[in-house]
Amino acid sequence: MTDNTNNNTAHSDQKPALNTTTNGHLQDKLVRDSITHNQNITSQVQARRSYETNTTLNTGIDAGVENSKRNDFTQVQDLPTGTPQGQQTTMPNNTTSNNANNNTVDNASAQIQTAKQTLFNQRDDINNPHTPDTDGNEETHFGYKTVNKAEKQARVADVFTSVAKKYDIMNDLMSFGIHRLWKRYAISLSGVRAGQHVLDIAGGTGDLAKVFSREVGRNGHVVLSDINAAMLEVGRERLINAGCNNVDFVLANAETLAPFDDNSFDLVTISFGLRNVTDKDAALKSMYRVLKPGGRLLILEFSKPVFEPLSKAYDLYSFTALPIMGKLIANDSESYQYLAESIRMHPDQQTLKQMMQQAGFENCDYHNLTAGIVAVHRGFKA
Repeated sequence: MTDNTNNNTAHSDQKPALNTTTNGHLQDKLVRDSITHNQNITSQVQARRSYETNTTLNTGIDAGVENSKRNDFTQVQDLPTGTPQGQQTTMPNNTTSNNANNNTVDNASAQIQTAKQTLFNQRDDINNPHTPDTDGNEETHFGYKTVNKAEKQARVADVFTSVAKKYDIMNDLMSFGIHRLWKRYAISLSGVRAGQHVLDIAGGTGDLAKVFSREVGRNGHVVLSDINAAMLEVGRERLINAGCNNVDFVLANAETLAPFDDNSFDLVTISFGLRNVTDKDAALKSMYRVLKPGGRLLILEFSKPVFEPLSKAYDLYSFTALPIMGKLIANDSESYQYLAESIRMHPDQQTLKQMMQQAGFENCDYHNLTAGIVAVHRGFKA
């Protein structure tokens, strides 16, 4: 009995040693297989990279430049430039055409730089329709001054280029913020709906266009136009920052609206801009032309106070406080002196209504705001 016990014990002691040896061989084999597998994968990846590199070299592009493009996007200036949706920054008319033989890296870089410098639509048209050849020595008013028609556009441009950066601040100060209520009321009369096309003429810093952008929605479209590049750039930057991606920005003369086709817009607006136009009758006819049948025109403009005591107080404020504020805030008293004078030279409510009717508009009316200091005129295209 003792011997059998000892033999069983001996056999029992040998089995763990055999299992340990077997497990060790299995583990070694698995490690070797894993290493071999990894080496095979590495070889395949290296072969693939070598193939891609050779293919790239065969296209004639320097491998170092290509690697730089792939790996060195670490500087802001290296990032590709893009165009926000809706904000057209198309190439100017004199841009060299895309010739297949000229598709070199140098040409591509030059085109990108040109696109960066181009702010507005290539259809921009700010030609002065009044020249010595067309109008001779015919005169018009520039505030209280009398100037040749051919000179007024440039003089007005100087004024608004000077005040562009401070325009919104000065509007708030001069009107005590009431201009926002005037614009809100005008928008309430616009009848604008989702999917419509809107043209905001002399839109400047984009107060109305910003609201219209939201109202017409993604299926609608808004064009903010102005004759002055400095004003339009302020509006462009403001609306892009606000995420208005259904707005285009076009330099255009209100008298001709040359960039725009007939019957293009459901709504045309001009806010505090008509009084600066040299030929208001021509501008009204152009607005009629670009409107679709059934379309609506809204004109928000300073007008004639209907309450005589208010009129006198308003004159005193306009010709004393405005130039002083212009000097202190914008370092430009003369421009605000002109603005005050231009308001007094603008047609009164009834006269402007008649001008709209003569341009072809129907069902014309107007709404006095703040006792007639401002009026909203409205007309429809049949």
